Amino acid sequence: MFRPRFLLAVATAIPAPLRGGLWIVVSTLFFALTAVIIRHVSAELDSFEIAFFRNLFGVIFMMPWLMNAGVTRMRTRRLGHYGLRALAATGAQLCWFTAVTIMPLADATALNFTSPLFAVIGAALILGETVGPRRIAAVTVGFLGAAIILRPGIEAFTPAAAIVLAASLFQALAQLAARSLSSTESPNAIVLYLSLMMTPMTGVAALLVWVTPSWQALGWLAVMGFISTLGQQALVRGFRAAEASVVAPFNYGRLVFAAVLAYFFFGEVADLWTWVGATVIFGATIYTARRETRARRSKAARGAAEE
Repeated sequence: MFRPRFLLAVATAIPAPLRGGLWIVVSTLFFALTAVIIRHVSAELDSFEIAFFRNLFGVIFMMPWLMNAGVTRMRTRRLGHYGLRALAATGAQLCWFTAVTIMPLADATALNFTSPLFAVIGAALILGETVGPRRIAAVTVGFLGAAIILRPGIEAFTPAAAIVLAASLFQALAQLAARSLSSTESPNAIVLYLSLMMTPMTGVAALLVWVTPSWQALGWLAVMGFISTLGQQALVRGFRAAEASVVAPFNYGRLVFAAVLAYFFFGEVADLWTWVGATVIFGATIYTARRETRARRSKAARGAAEE
């Protein structure tokens, strides 16, 4: 009979890069399942209301951690940063949930891979980070990959695609805020604060389209909130276990899971150009992550040499 301590020991024995990658794969499965539930429940409820319940149940499922850790673990001097991140994340969530209900899941997931590319642009424009020619070229190639999926001028660029790209932009802004918060705040606090702030924000949007959910829909919403929370926790642990450049390739599993689930549940089949475009975008994203990792190592080495 396996015991939790034994399983924990086994998990700890796994090399950090592989352990981080496995966490990312788990998170991509949970996020793909979340998208399926969003699509299913959208037959009864608007995407804005679904987003509200996702955050509400996210707070509920984080309460055991808060009760165990104590309110003192939530003390922070960075409420402003949390608020900015919550605003950006709310915009991303409302756009993403809407897109998932009106666009093939694989296409939406593939286009959503552009988020790290928007983050590079935001880091240069907002944070003043230096972006060299290689990273500029990688971003350009990445958006060419998006063009392959959209095939502008033919038929594929739709309002739904624009909504996905808007979600990616908002996600990038949220990532920039999270990058700053992660230096001083705990992962659990970051996840809980985000849900606490996004619940009233999405609640205002939900009031505009409110329909009292059936008990069946409420059950699915609870499952979605639980799965989403697990996905966020797995994602945080994946990036804590290993560097972003190491675990980033595993995020491609999100497209695989989305395509498989969309086929079985909705009969959707991703076309060749979706896979080609997603591969181009993801290649550019991986290259960018590796460049950022090398830049951080070089900066750290220079700092150590100056001490």
